[in-house]
Amino acid sequence: MIRTVVQYVDSSIFGGSEQVLLQLLAGLDRGRWRPVLLHHPEPGLARLVDGARSAGVQVDSVPRVTDRNFPIRLPQLVSAIATQRPAVVHAQLNWPLACKFGLLAATLGRVPAVVATVHLVIEELLNGSVRLQGRIFGVGVHRYLAVSEHVRGRLAAGMGWPEQKLRVVPNGIDPAPFSQPFDPALRQWLTRGSQRPLVFTAARLSPEKAIDVLVSAAARVPEAVFAIAGDGPERAAIRMQVEALGISERVRLLGARSDIPALLAACDLFVLPSLVEGLPISVLEAMAAARPVVATRIGGTDEVVMDGRTGLLVPPQDPEPLAAAIRSFLADPERGRQAGKAGREQLLARFTSKVMIDAVSATYEELLAR
Repeated sequence: MIRTVVQYVDSSIFGGSEQVLLQLLAGLDRGRWRPVLLHHPEPGLARLVDGARSAGVQVDSVPRVTDRNFPIRLPQLVSAIATQRPAVVHAQLNWPLACKFGLLAATLGRVPAVVATVHLVIEELLNGSVRLQGRIFGVGVHRYLAVSEHVRGRLAAGMGWPEQKLRVVPNGIDPAPFSQPFDPALRQWLTRGSQRPLVFTAARLSPEKAIDVLVSAAARVPEAVFAIAGDGPERAAIRMQVEALGISERVRLLGARSDIPALLAACDLFVLPSLVEGLPISVLEAMAAARPVVATRIGGTDEVVMDGRTGLLVPPQDPEPLAAAIRSFLADPERGRQAGKAGREQLLARFTSKVMIDAVSATYEELLAR
């Protein structure tokens, strides 16, 4: 029997959680599940919508429900979900109160299994109002899937959600695109024809990614070129910082890129200086490309990077140890190759999209069996 799973998002941009969702939509066994994507009409979701359609997924746009308009629009959302006759509604949460009206609509529509994946918890946002709303809107949720043990722990302690509702299902990616051969021409373009080692970062240019700390570290590593892929509200400030430090020749801001596998294949080292993560997709991609990783010792990331084996972990918000860790890998290329190899082995064992999709499907089956 093929059962319908409605995947619901209320985000407005394509980020890590949307990337994970796209993997899930494409990979669900069509002999068991019929995936449907419900989203709001946001231009920033074009990549998700196009990717879902390419994977043969039915895609429907629904009006956004807010605290102000929910008396009018919530019934419309309940109807949109009920029309699909779903066995499962699965919401993707960029923070604990994301998709709250979608979860409420699924509850009101008496959907047999209501699931929510929580991708990120930001401590500063967990005030009394958030906790109260979380408990109210979470009454009808049968299972919360946390992308890391760190997120699970914060949901239990910070939101007060019952332990029996919480499970950990780590993010996963398809490793196949990250096995492509190295492109010498791309490397030459990135390094502007120099023979310097290449350090690469892919991240949204927003405060929580701490790209300013990476730029400060880059100023302390004059022997390397740094390439930063991504866009966001901090782009202008980062560019000004690069120019003020006089390192424009060595620090390249690439903007949003769709060729991350090729960029990883061209680099020597991947760096992620984030202040907060759930379980970083960019690090998984670097591991899939067999690149050593330098990252901050924060919850979620420290469950992926094995310090001293697949990469190095450093304190957040401090460019000095970040620069030292980068230089230690650049000074010993063989150590970097071994770390990259170990990272890929770990990814293939624990963090592939197949592992993730199998765990999610098992959750659906478990809930429906009850």
